[in-house]
Amino acid sequence: MRYLFIILSLILLLFAPFFGQIEIEMSKINLLSSMEYKLFWDLRVPRVVVAFFTGALLALSGLIFQSLFRNPMSTPFTLGVASGATLGTAFAIVFGLASFMALFGFVGALLTIVILFSITARLKAFETSTLLLVGIALSFFYSAALMILFYISDETQSYEIVRFTMGTLDVVGFKTVVPIVAVSIALLLLALNYKREIKLLLTSYDNAFLKGVEVKKTNTILLISVSIAIGVAVSVTGPIGFVGLIVPHILRSIYKKSADKLLHVTFFYGGIFLVLCDLISRNLGTASDIPIGVVTSFLGGPFFIYLLLRRKRV
Repeated sequence: MRYLFIILSLILLLFAPFFGQIEIEMSKINLLSSMEYKLFWDLRVPRVVVAFFTGALLALSGLIFQSLFRNPMSTPFTLGVASGATLGTAFAIVFGLASFMALFGFVGALLTIVILFSITARLKAFETSTLLLVGIALSFFYSAALMILFYISDETQSYEIVRFTMGTLDVVGFKTVVPIVAVSIALLLLALNYKREIKLLLTSYDNAFLKGVEVKKTNTILLISVSIAIGVAVSVTGPIGFVGLIVPHILRSIYKKSADKLLHVTFFYGGIFLVLCDLISRNLGTASDIPIGVVTSFLGGPFFIYLLLRRKRV
């Protein structure tokens, strides 16, 4: 059954660029002068690639966060990094720097990481729960700052900000795709390198320490790495919610394995999940594509409630 899922997923990945609101004639996708060539190679294929690697990054980040915080409700946006990237992007839009949106988004995410670990470094003991609380506080602060930017922006700028906060996979060419592909693969390699440490941290920090794991160092490296990767992704695609929550939970229930044994599986199916959501968003027959964040939130909201009810019963 698992091999069947893999085969079906690869077929979905292969044929995803051929589906959309505009039909493509297969015979013209290799003709340089044709509209089909530009549509297929400059829009559709880069979109599918960025969808796959963004979904893979978000799902893997969610799995790592849930392992480090030992909280099944943790998501890649828990520490407020996505909120920082959104605020940075909104700042660029409002102050006439829209061509540097991605740069300002990444700077906003990076500043959030610096603030987070600067505050926690001043505390006597490094605890993930404290980091989580600081992240929540920063998210509230960023939300207030974003409201101020909404207030001083005009209608066009407000629309751009709203569209960005809904998430988008609209990319042109492969230049934008490269950073996301690079950080996704780098994060997967890092997670695989820390596979043993993640397994031990899942039990308890004390047990991990007794087994020779430098708990504080490992937590810091993984959290900073995930946060930087999330910052890169959000600066390009905007915040796409619930992928990091849904995919790890579904895979754990199917495979019945611990997080350290699901790293590459989560990476792959996280990508497939977002490609599937993207196919839904641009094939509903609407006048324009539905923002990808709307689709994932539509699926993720009920799933989140289900998780809460399930925990309540347990």
